[in-house]
Amino acid sequence: MATGQKPYIIVLGNEKGGTGKSTVAMHIIVNLLRNGHSVGSIDVDARQGTLSRYVENRRIRREKTEENLPLPDHTPIFRSNLESVPAAEAEEMAAFGEALGRLSSYDFIVIDTPGSDTYLSRLAHSYADSLITPLNDSFIDLDMLVRVNADSLDILRPSTYSEMVWDQKKHRAMRDNGSIDWIVLRNRLSSINSRNKEEMERVLAALAKRIGFRLVAGFGERVIFRELFLNGLTLLDMKESNTALTLSHVAAKQELASLMAMVQLPYNALKARVA
Repeated sequence: MATGQKPYIIVLGNEKGGTGKSTVAMHIIVNLLRNGHSVGSIDVDARQGTLSRYVENRRIRREKTEENLPLPDHTPIFRSNLESVPAAEAEEMAAFGEALGRLSSYDFIVIDTPGSDTYLSRLAHSYADSLITPLNDSFIDLDMLVRVNADSLDILRPSTYSEMVWDQKKHRAMRDNGSIDWIVLRNRLSSINSRNKEEMERVLAALAKRIGFRLVAGFGERVIFRELFLNGLTLLDMKESNTALTLSHVAAKQELASLMAMVQLPYNALKARVA
């Protein structure tokens, strides 16, 4: 990315927890770092702090093993404890602005958000160049995006999270005339075809046209991701960490390569370096 340009901001967002936001965020971060880009990261879900713990686990492993594990410049932001809502929001806005300012020389900033509706989360969404929404392949998770008819599965109306994203798109346009590329990532996909999988695909394809997001496939359901988190590792670190590759690793790395190509981030090496 040419110097002098503002960082490209990637936000991982969904108002439901347990969709894999932090896992996807860390893999995007390491992918960018291993492709030679400078990366800052912000965790506006600092109380739960899954991304912050992931980064810290990685730091600890690197210090212990001296393996080649690149790290982002990471900043956690906690919610304000002030009782006054306007004062709390002003404090959170100042903290968020300070973090963006400190990371302004980086090529990319990756932001992880909570699985709930907070002021910090809405603020982060409004700064996204790319918004990636991981979504478990279930109608429980889909309910955050859309209300559907139980019998016909016809779309009734966009749901709470979709409405929030639409509001933040308007805030972004008013602030700097920018736009948000919204990507819904079907995560934890089953390898077995099923009626539920087909119905989800049909509803999401219709919704994508209606409210304006791109639909891409993410990671399958794999135990390996929980193991990687504990060691601060990603699928891109197998060689450096001398981890023996399994068929599950190979399949997941192929999924990551496809994901990075589909997301279409603005850098020359669009193909993930997963060798």
